[in-house]
Amino acid sequence: MIPDVNRTVLFELVKALAAPRLFAQLLLALPRAVCRAELRRLVRYVGQDTDPSDVRFLLDVWWEAVRRGRDPEDGTVAAFGSLVREHGCERALDDGLQPPKRFKEDPDALSGSPAADSLLVVLTEGLKQTYGSIASPRLKCYALSNLVELLSVFTELEPQGSPLTAAEYLAKVSTVVSLWNSDAESQHHRSGLDEKVKEAERTMSFSSMAKLSREELIAGLEFLHSLLRAWGEELQGVLNSAENQCYESCWLLDTLPTFRKVLVCFSETGDLSEDEMRVALELAQTIDDFLKEISSIQKNKGLDTSLASSVAMTIIEQKLNRHMEMCSIFASEKTWAFSKDWVDCLVKNRALFQKPELVLKLLETVVNFATSSKDRGAQEMQMQVTKTIVECYSELSLADKNEVISGVLEAWGGPGLSLNLQVVVDGFQEDLNVTFNQITKSVSDEGLTRAVAAVARLALLHPEATVKQICSLAVVNLGAHQLLAQILCSFPALSFLEVHDDPGRPHSLVVRCLKEAAWEKLSSAREKEQFLEFLALLMHPSSAAPLVSPAEVTKAFVLPYLKSDCAQIELSLQILSKVLEIQSYPEEHWIKSCHPFPLLLSLCKLLDGYTKYWHQSKDQLFPSLEIKDLVLNVLGRLCEVVTPETASSPEVWVQSLAWLHRKVASLDWTIGLRLKKFYGEHFKNEVPATLFEICTLPEDEWTSQPLPAYGPGSGLLAWMECCCVSTELKDTMLSLLVVNVDNPEEVNLFSKGFLVALIQVLPWCSHSEWKRLVHVVTNLLERQVLHVPYTLEYVQYMPLLTLRPFACHLQLSVLFLRGFQLLCSSSCSTWLPPQAWLHVVQLYCSSLTDLLSSIKSAAGPPLHSTEDRSSTEEVSFVCIQVFCHLLHVAAMLPPDSGCTELLVVVALEVLSQYEVFSSADKSPSNVLRRANERHFLESITDNISDKALCSPLLQKLSKLGA
Repeated sequence: MIPDVNRTVLFELVKALAAPRLFAQLLLALPRAVCRAELRRLVRYVGQDTDPSDVRFLLDVWWEAVRRGRDPEDGTVAAFGSLVREHGCERALDDGLQPPKRFKEDPDALSGSPAADSLLVVLTEGLKQTYGSIASPRLKCYALSNLVELLSVFTELEPQGSPLTAAEYLAKVSTVVSLWNSDAESQHHRSGLDEKVKEAERTMSFSSMAKLSREELIAGLEFLHSLLRAWGEELQGVLNSAENQCYESCWLLDTLPTFRKVLVCFSETGDLSEDEMRVALELAQTIDDFLKEISSIQKNKGLDTSLASSVAMTIIEQKLNRHMEMCSIFASEKTWAFSKDWVDCLVKNRALFQKPELVLKLLETVVNFATSSKDRGAQEMQMQVTKTIVECYSELSLADKNEVISGVLEAWGGPGLSLNLQVVVDGFQEDLNVTFNQITKSVSDEGLTRAVAAVARLALLHPEATVKQICSLAVVNLGAHQLLAQILCSFPALSFLEVHDDPGRPHSLVVRCLKEAAWEKLSSAREKEQFLEFLALLMHPSSAAPLVSPAEVTKAFVLPYLKSDCAQIELSLQILSKVLEIQSYPEEHWIKSCHPFPLLLSLCKLLDGYTKYWHQSKDQLFPSLEIKDLVLNVLGRLCEVVTPETASSPEVWVQSLAWLHRKVASLDWTIGLRLKKFYGEHFKNEVPATLFEICTLPEDEWTSQPLPAYGPGSGLLAWMECCCVSTELKDTMLSLLVVNVDNPEEVNLFSKGFLVALIQVLPWCSHSEWKRLVHVVTNLLERQVLHVPYTLEYVQYMPLLTLRPFACHLQLSVLFLRGFQLLCSSSCSTWLPPQAWLHVVQLYCSSLTDLLSSIKSAAGPPLHSTEDRSSTEEVSFVCIQVFCHLLHVAAMLPPDSGCTELLVVVALEVLSQYEVFSSADKSPSNVLRRANERHFLESITDNISDKALCSPLLQKLSKLGA
């Protein structure tokens, strides 16, 4: 396998060329058996007539053999390896010329020893043969270091701890380079920095060889012990001299202390025989004695560490071992930053810094430099470096960008880099405006991707300003809130919790920006609507994690504003309604952190305020009756969400219920009924005693309470207020009502009392409550419990029609008329405040709209058939009656009630329905009848003094004639 060359010539040639590395690489390319044989030949060669160059050659080959190759195999080694693999081991190991140097070798040398199977043992045997010829202290240190290293790395003594940290690694490489720089005798002294760094790296990288056996280890320890005894005194003197400092001596002083610790640990934990333990401990003691005699100044002498930055940059630029760890040191080492070489290295190798942790460290370094240097040249350098860092950041994935933004917020809070970097502040606002102008013009998927990338850059530079701009645009730009919510939710890092005055109560950056940029500047209903939708999207995005939590939103936008005199209360209630719709999946519901029972009480107090709504002073702020239904819905939903599971214990739940019941007791009695489901079996329904007079209430569920406002005859009023509470309670009240329909006097009294109670309740009803009462009226009319006689005030002639299907509709319309007649009578002239008329008429008009829908539904679609008139004539008649009743009501209303527009809309709706059905009637008498009806309607309308109401109706009637 090996060419037939004289080994003496070969070894001398390799020595002359100073090529131990190439020789070691060629050796290691051989099959293991051939490699050992060739190495034995080398050992025999240097062991005969040994001179210092032989020892140096052996130690150099040793050093190279145990180290990992610096570069990929060069062409020579690669070709040689291919040749070896191709031809195998067909040639005998001893077929070439024997290499006696000056006399014939001993054929039995090294044979028969079990150690002969290991390359490492062969090297050790070579040192045993030549150590007597080593005179130079440098070579002695070299030999000892090689042996200590071999015993440390390639045996069971190898430390199992963590490898060197990046800083320790850099320090060692820098130390080696520094030693070679100052040591004129070193073979690397004249090499360039790149070459020195590459070689210094190899001092700490080892090849993967089989470890020595325990027997070989003990033999090696004994040999090392003998060398230390033989050379120790001489080397102590040399090592204590500063003049003799070199790589080999420093290497020895670096390895011995660590090796001693490993030996002690090995003797304590290893499974050793008595002799083996003695060998280990004696060697450890000898090393300890040896080191004690060496000056601590020499052991810890500071070398030229100014090289560290240059070494690190060389490792980075050449992409050597652990170059990414060097990038980390490079990015964070403040003393290196902003030198020309540092900036050039960063710019040239920016691709290596595209890691979130490196970008963050670079930003910290830039900020540190900016706060300590203010000259113009430094600012230009800052701009160049900041631009490079932003480019690195731009190449990161979205997840990594979020990691960087999170780090920026942790370090500098909401202002981010703008807090300390003037180069960021300059031109940022213009950049912000231009970017978002472009974003709001694009809503495609591609546009979203580009928008997220653009916003990511802005969020890095000034997170707070970026979030505020998004929040502001989401409110003022029509339809932009969905896209902007998607963009904002792409950055979960912005859900950063700020700590200002109260460290115990951190606040969300996004919530603060929403408050300052949007909430406090809402000026129109549309802006409020978009704000609400935007907030909902941030809490529950379609394809991302929520950016704000329901609890944060509730604490920021609900709890501080849930007061009757607060201008934002309606929007706060809408927000609370939204957050209560969001499901809570964690074990503990978010509502628990938002003071649920005081929140319930606040809603109950709002409802209590509505019982005094029309008696409050004009200058007192209070949410309108339009919002009452919202309060009711929120209260109902909150009662569903707050369950015993949200309490920390059953005892706490019962105590909380008792607290709420005690507080609610001072409010209007109907509020307690609204909480009945929430109370469960803990409390009965507490109602006025007069309610028991008209209902058969089971005493195990109901109890009376003395209420001065509910004197004799007020039972029907209390009953009607119960009907307003909920659909379920309304049905209960209808089922428990006691009226003797066989007694005409009782029915008459009930009907009159019912009308009075209805009018008493009407002004305080919300729309949903009034709908329930209208349903109660309809139910009682259908059951013929309520008596509402239909008079012929607006009937010109006896209608020969089938009005039974529409009897209830006509009675309901008449009942509304009678109610307004009572309201507008002299007996009630001061009872209803002027500002209440608009609300009352709104409820009346909504009921008429529902009534028209019901009439249309009862009649079915109008048919254009002369044979089957369907109910067209009946519906026309009913519409005329409703129209007349409406105008009658309008004529009675106070002139300054402000209800004209509402009445016009409903009246036109009635006429439109009349037109549809009367036009569908194709009977011969229809034309005449329609002419008479139009004339009748016009005469009624002409009597209305309100021209704003009269004119549009007459105009509509004239078109009916056409």
